[in-house]
Amino acid sequence: MTPHPLAAAAGRLRGLLPFLRWWPRVNRGTLRADALAGLTGAVIVLPQGVAFATLAGLPPQYGLYAAMMPAIVAALFGSSWHLVSGPTNVISIFVFSSVSALAVPGSADYIRLVLALTFLAGVMQLAMGLARLGALVNFISHSVIVGFTAGAACLIVTTQLRDFFGVELPRGASFPQVWSHFILHVDAINPYVTTVGLATLAAAVASRKYFPRFPYMITAMLVGTAAALALRAAFGERADIATVSAVAAALPPLSAPDLPLNVIQQTLPIAFAITILALTEAVSIARSIAVKSGQRIDGSQEFIGQGLSNIAASFFSSYASSGSFNRSGLNYEAGARTPLAAVFSALILIAIVLAVAPLITHLPLAVTAAVLFMVAYGIVDKHYIAAVLRTSRHEAAIMLITFLAALFADLEFAIYVGVLMSLLLYLSTTSHPLIRDVKPDPAPDSYHFTADSGLPDCPQLKILRVNGSLFYGAVDHVQGHLERVDELNPRQKHLLIAASGINFVDMGGAEMLAREARRRRALGGGLYFYRLKDVPQALLERGGYVDAIGRANFFPVKSRPVGTIYRRLDSDICRNCSLRIFRECHESLPNGEPVPETARSKNS
Repeated sequence: MTPHPLAAAAGRLRGLLPFLRWWPRVNRGTLRADALAGLTGAVIVLPQGVAFATLAGLPPQYGLYAAMMPAIVAALFGSSWHLVSGPTNVISIFVFSSVSALAVPGSADYIRLVLALTFLAGVMQLAMGLARLGALVNFISHSVIVGFTAGAACLIVTTQLRDFFGVELPRGASFPQVWSHFILHVDAINPYVTTVGLATLAAAVASRKYFPRFPYMITAMLVGTAAALALRAAFGERADIATVSAVAAALPPLSAPDLPLNVIQQTLPIAFAITILALTEAVSIARSIAVKSGQRIDGSQEFIGQGLSNIAASFFSSYASSGSFNRSGLNYEAGARTPLAAVFSALILIAIVLAVAPLITHLPLAVTAAVLFMVAYGIVDKHYIAAVLRTSRHEAAIMLITFLAALFADLEFAIYVGVLMSLLLYLSTTSHPLIRDVKPDPAPDSYHFTADSGLPDCPQLKILRVNGSLFYGAVDHVQGHLERVDELNPRQKHLLIAASGINFVDMGGAEMLAREARRRRALGGGLYFYRLKDVPQALLERGGYVDAIGRANFFPVKSRPVGTIYRRLDSDICRNCSLRIFRECHESLPNGEPVPETARSKNS
């Protein structure tokens, strides 16, 4: 049915402006929830933005700029309701390690290269989205997402140990290094800082339990800040409680990526790597949160949103951004209902930077650490983990490997490992299609074949059901199974395949079937198909394989292939057979002779 022109135009407009899809959901209730979630996110991103910019070798304000305009563009043009884009740990580290070899960190040349690679990464992300390559993320299984999420949660806790306990820990250290250093320096825990963190956690838990409608993170921040002020008042300078650093009040200045040929040659490989890392990170995070929210993520649209976000970043003095696990999880836990929460977060951050930046210095780092502890706990899908451990060893292995890779390697490497393991499991499964012995359903009017008939094998005709695709990876398994039929019983020269479960046949599978048909004809038998679907049969037709197999050997739905094949069997074998498996066996021999009385009596 052809869609109405207006409906088609509306669909195209929603594709260009994806925020039109969720805009009807906006009402007074969602605006309030999104504004509160945005406020929480803005407060959290302030110290993170400064830290990530420093990690990237850039002036501190660049981290805040990356959480403003790029976050708004990504929210409006992506598909996730809860993904919050901006500066991230992984991208910041990668930018520094790659670009610092080309220019001095923090210098004008360094910033120029960073803006150029940000623009190039955005263009590549946008191109991948427009090419509808978002389906690639479908290879990331749910077990990979759950393992990745659990690993990221542990890393969130690990990165916040310094601020929660007031212990000096080595920056840039790995997961085991941080924990071993922390354990060896437990005696250095700052009791005042830890008290603030524990007070924040207690307030968060109590607020979540007794006041579920009010954002517990706001309550926790207020209580934690009050606890810090009280400790300072009671103990003076001894209560050494670190707070968020002072931030200059400034909007992101306009910029333009400088792209001479030599800069493109220098930054293009780095930009491509950032493209892959950022898209993997963003879509994985979006999907992991969508599992909880019940939303369906459009991977290609998310690619487009991230691409436009980074293109915009290069014009607003920002560096490459992606989805943030911390802030996205925080956004969902804070009760965000639509992408407007990310927009509000960016706008509130601008207001904070312009108007009340000095007041942020009263927010203890232990408070933000405690809030992120709660976020880490909330994003772990404990029920699914328990279900996987009970039901599937393969999925449990994939989940565990992804989890361990996230802890002991990198988050992006964990995704690669998880995807690779999922693909290997998928290929292992699909390369071994299920092949079962079946017999005609004994019911008088049935056209089906069943594995539960209780009938024995016919001495001359083997019937198999194949469930799975016949592609190059499955050829060896299927061919070996078909050849074993007459190896075990040389008289079973005829083979009928109940083919309704074959969804796809490629050239390798078609060649294998043609070889098997020729081999069976040489033995004096044949290869037959019942209910082969249109798509695989069309490929066999185009390649001339139907004629190679035998056009008369293909039987459509609701036909009686056994009746036709029976006439091609060896009547001498049938004459001495008392099994009488098929209804044709009770009527006459293959050559038309009546069934011998001795055979009838044996069968009865």
